[in-house]
Amino acid sequence: MRGSIRWLLPLVVVAVAGVGVAMAATASVHASGGTVKAVKSKTFGMVLTSSSGRTLYRFTPDRKGVSVCTGACLKLWPALLVKAGSKPTVGAGASAALLGTIKAAHGMAQVTYAGFPLYFFAQDRKGGQMNGQGFQGKWYVVNANGALVKHAVKASAPAQPASTGSSTGSSAWG
Repeated sequence: MRGSIRWLLPLVVVAVAGVGVAMAATASVHASGGTVKAVKSKTFGMVLTSSSGRTLYRFTPDRKGVSVCTGACLKLWPALLVKAGSKPTVGAGASAALLGTIKAAHGMAQVTYAGFPLYFFAQDRKGGQMNGQGFQGKWYVVNANGALVKHAVKASAPAQPASTGSSTGSSAWG
């Protein structure tokens, strides 16, 4: 019996330490300071991100002031959270007037933009990734006005020289 306790004790310590590390990592993903900013993406124009540059998403079944993403949904789509009673902060390109919170579990508040809850996608490992865009036709990046961005923004066509109307083919560029 004594030998098995000596053998099990280190395993229990390692397991508890691992759970603590995992919980700390999860908490840091969820409670990333609550800063919302807008950055220019090549594909979708100005989109909302956290202070660390991670893309923020909206879930189309949510309603203003109501999150319906719970349980397993939150594991894949962690909410952007702040401590209850705290206010999220606005970063460059975002509107302070559109930023708010709704009640979340465990003494936290979920950050909203234009009244809608904001989420990260667990598969976005670093800033600038948008792997959750269009996921199951229900998850979309959000623009600086708070609207869903469902389609890529069309790139501007390169400027073409203006024609002078002459038959020689000369242009206004000389």
